[in-house]
Amino acid sequence: MIFRAERGMTVLPLDTMFPSLQPVEIDIGCGKGGFLLARAQAHPEVNLIGIERMLKRVRKVDGKLLRSGLSNVRLLREECMHAVSTMFPSASVQTAYLFFSDPWPKRRHHRRRLVSEPFVDALSSALKSGGHVHVMTDHLEYFEMIRGMFSKHLSYIPVAFPDFPMEERTDFERVFEKEKKPIGRCSFRRSDRSLDVLPVAPPGTATSQPNQS
Repeated sequence: MIFRAERGMTVLPLDTMFPSLQPVEIDIGCGKGGFLLARAQAHPEVNLIGIERMLKRVRKVDGKLLRSGLSNVRLLREECMHAVSTMFPSASVQTAYLFFSDPWPKRRHHRRRLVSEPFVDALSSALKSGGHVHVMTDHLEYFEMIRGMFSKHLSYIPVAFPDFPMEERTDFERVFEKEKKPIGRCSFRRSDRSLDVLPVAPPGTATSQPNQS
């Protein structure tokens, strides 16, 4: 289930990667794949792509995927920024999940963080109009930076974070909630603000309420 781009391929062939043409969701930095596989099992009506740079993780998730028998998941071993900015056709992604991206907390390492203005721009191109991006992180400084970048971008409207079912919680989320560590959560809808009514007020910044993925 690991998708390998053919030589010279620059854009993913989303129309042939899966058995059925369905809305595409992407898990950016899928880690151990807990959320990815639970989401795919609960929603056979969507196709999911897990993007992960580390080969060891990709192989482990692939093993779980093969044992699950799910046909609506593909794994893409790729650096996340490169994948989002170059490998998805314009307006091809219905939903993007960015859960617990490495915060690189030391200031001298901030340049390594995934979320940046170029990343936010690239994701806006990949998302369909009306598509969503959902973000979670335990690093509240990084969370405020992320939320600020999406909020000021003209292509995004803040919306309420979904109430994901218990089985779709990530491993990190389970650990942090057990430790009662606050988690920042936010969501945005891809839209042309000029065609929208007034945007929905953004949800609370940080919460430790156990009602998300």
